[in-house]
Amino acid sequence: MSVPTPSDDGHLIVVSSLGAAHRRTFFETVSAHYPIWLFVGGPGRAQEPSWELPYVVGHTSVDTLDADAMRAAVRALPEHVRVRGIVCYDEARVVAAAKLATTLGLPAPDPDAVLRCRDKHLTRTALDAAGVPQAQSLAVRSLDEALAAAQKIGYPVVLKPRNLAASFGVTRADSDSDVAAAYAAAGEKTLPEVLEHHEDGVLVEEYLDGEEISIDSACFDGRIEPQVVAHKLVGYPPNFLEMGHTVSAGDPLLNDPEVREVVIGAHRAVGFDTGATHLELKLTSRGPRVVELNARLAGGLIPYLGRLTGGADLELAAATIACGEVPDLSRTDGAPVAAIRYFYPPHDLVVGELYFDGSALPASVERAELLTAPGEPVRLPPRGSAWESYLAQAVVTGETVSGCHRDLDAAGAAVVVVPA
Repeated sequence: MSVPTPSDDGHLIVVSSLGAAHRRTFFETVSAHYPIWLFVGGPGRAQEPSWELPYVVGHTSVDTLDADAMRAAVRALPEHVRVRGIVCYDEARVVAAAKLATTLGLPAPDPDAVLRCRDKHLTRTALDAAGVPQAQSLAVRSLDEALAAAQKIGYPVVLKPRNLAASFGVTRADSDSDVAAAYAAAGEKTLPEVLEHHEDGVLVEEYLDGEEISIDSACFDGRIEPQVVAHKLVGYPPNFLEMGHTVSAGDPLLNDPEVREVVIGAHRAVGFDTGATHLELKLTSRGPRVVELNARLAGGLIPYLGRLTGGADLELAAATIACGEVPDLSRTDGAPVAAIRYFYPPHDLVVGELYFDGSALPASVERAELLTAPGEPVRLPPRGSAWESYLAQAVVTGETVSGCHRDLDAAGAAVVVVPA
């Protein structure tokens, strides 16, 4: 593909790129409209882009967790690079990116609002103050406090880390005897680049019944515009590992008054008003309840699924908003249904050989990608979560939800893994 050349209109800085299988769609669509300058790296760790190179006009290796370091990197950019906007979809870096954009006077959410989304306890506190329906939640710092909180809320409960993502360390507990293991899973789980530490580091929450969905929104000019509803498939209880998502064109939940009220109320409560968001809800017997609100584009190719079904290009919208423009949220013709499935091994293993049997893949497959490589360990919950457990993923489109799920079953059967 051709890469846009630098122009007087300015450049878009993307803070951290993450994996190709999950984020290539962002670079494919955005680079056709904005010249991208990529910031990559972590504390004391230089990094060079690889798969991103066809989509960017330049890059800087910098500590992307440090807003001050990134501000210095902006000052050191070549003279012809005028920064027009900042986008970040990396959960560990959204606060630093918001601080950077704010200090540069660029369109951005309030960094404090982003922090209220990053910190799940601050989210709960803000939603509670605004009366937004959600799970009852208590922050605890010891097993004794966790047991007392679970007994107060009533079983079953969910224990989760206060500041992680991708369901890391999230476990359902049905009794006092379950809480100890769940508390250990939530309290001991860490990620290398999540630097925040909280004394009350674990949340004990009410278990919400009903289907889990997510709603991705574009936020600009005082408006909160829901764009994509994804129905989540979850597995490996008592953990909550994402198995896949399904998006349907014209999903009635996009215009459901009660759902929209909760979506908009959650954004107002935390104060998020600029950018793209990913809100998770449970459709409980008592109505929609907020699970969490993320101050970033969704992962799991959910924006791409929305685009395949004729929805607005939310990845491009995030870039457009960051550059101070009004996004195009118009719908186009698309598939009635699009869905993604993540494929897991039958047990923990070290990958020796991994591939798709191309002859067994259904014609409806839009993308089929491997998510690990030979020599890498793959662990199922509770030893692993999210990308630690993936073998591969596939996206399909079709006329019906059931048809897409059938084709995804077939795509899963086409994954061949040979243990080392």
